[in-house]
Amino acid sequence: MKNALFFGDAGRIEYVYSDEVIARLHAALCFETDAVIPKRDMETYRDVLSRADYLFTTWGMPHFEKEEIREYLPNLKAVFYGAGSVQHFAREFLEEGIAVFSAWAANGVPVAEYTFAEIILAAKGFYQRLHRQADGNAWPNRGVGVDFPGNYEIKVGIVGAGMIGKMVIEKLHTLGKVAVLVYDPFLPDEKAAELGVTKTDLETLFSSCDVISNHLANNPQTVGMLGGRLFSRMKPHAAFINTGRGAQVVEADLIAALVDMPTRVAVLDVTWPEPPAADSPLYTLPNVFLTPHIAGSIGNEVHRMAEYMFEEWEAFDAGLPTRYSVTLKMLETMA
Repeated sequence: MKNALFFGDAGRIEYVYSDEVIARLHAALCFETDAVIPKRDMETYRDVLSRADYLFTTWGMPHFEKEEIREYLPNLKAVFYGAGSVQHFAREFLEEGIAVFSAWAANGVPVAEYTFAEIILAAKGFYQRLHRQADGNAWPNRGVGVDFPGNYEIKVGIVGAGMIGKMVIEKLHTLGKVAVLVYDPFLPDEKAAELGVTKTDLETLFSSCDVISNHLANNPQTVGMLGGRLFSRMKPHAAFINTGRGAQVVEADLIAALVDMPTRVAVLDVTWPEPPAADSPLYTLPNVFLTPHIAGSIGNEVHRMAEYMFEEWEAFDAGLPTRYSVTLKMLETMA
């Protein structure tokens, strides 16, 4: 029986790995300790770590230098990360020949669900027409001086057609007559045709679409990519939804476009910084709707990530094809 360990932050491991998954892991693997080992205690657990074949972890997985991997984890074959982005730790493990698996697909499911719901609401004019408690008995925005298309014969813009973007696109096609415009220089033409979308440039996407949703990968190349030249082109009734990363948006430019056209809206699950600075207009603009980074897995949804990693371990250990392995090449574009 192969040796396995839980590594990282004990509270997060307990949150993500359900009792059911933990029981399945213990039935299939040898855990020499029930403890979740934090990096600060590696010396204490040196012998146990040296025999580990697999690490199971989640949010809170620390960064390792290659020398640390060689010294403390000489037998390690794979890391199973029950969460999304692995950018902060995966490279060194991969370069040492250790497989890395990520539950990014499991974490992407609720993001796609959340985004789809927001798009449905935005196309109905939900945000512009929403009654606010501060209005008292009046309903000043019951009628808004722009038309809303509803969810038929509309144009939706998807910025970044990675895994989550593709999930959203698939859900959009269930609405019927929806034209999906996509900006993604890495999306092959044949894949675009398969997805039933039209590839275009950012300027056309922002000026043509009723709702725009950001799903760009989070890397240095995308920082500040969405700015004034794009937001100023948005239609009077358009909504911008961001479940990607706040740093991709020049927020001063977005704010300017919202002030210039108060019937536009922004639905922001992420900002930069996060949360916004205390004096940010994002708190006070009536056409900005903030949520505290809840699109990803929360509550019982996090258990899906652990289940994905158990299934990946089963396939990997049996020498069968896996679905969610990470490669060095993928790190160039993935979130």
